[in-house]
Amino acid sequence: MSWNVKRFDELTTTELYAILKERTQVFVVEQECPYLEVDGKDLLSYHLYKEENGEIAAYARLLPPGVSYTEASIGRVFVRKEYRGWGLAGELLIRSLDFLHGELGETKIKIQAQEYLREFYGSFGFTAITDSYLDDGIPHIDMVLEK
Repeated sequence: MSWNVKRFDELTTTELYAILKERTQVFVVEQECPYLEVDGKDLLSYHLYKEENGEIAAYARLLPPGVSYTEASIGRVFVRKEYRGWGLAGELLIRSLDFLHGELGETKIKIQAQEYLREFYGSFGFTAITDSYLDDGIPHIDMVLEK
């Protein structure tokens, strides 16, 4: 398995297709949430992903400041169903934070997390800054990590 981080214009069409296919599978089909998954932010983002047997096993979209929030952000985080329970979510988040802190020099990261993942993100130092609210019918909270 190999990890990759690429800007949008560095992705091959095959890589982009695989990423968008898996994101749609998780966020639209699996979570039964019809919304505009391709939202225009990909062009300004970094794409961190792990390949396994030609599939996207884990993925996160890393957004520089000013794309989603004033702060840098991490979004579209998923581990493909077949690879859950392997510890990839934690590894994915560590690599995301390392890139944002180390490569981009960011000190504050804001995320919109599904409520049930509050403790997971909290274990990496994120703290909730909002009460739970519904977004596309799913409970979410906003969280921030300051280094």
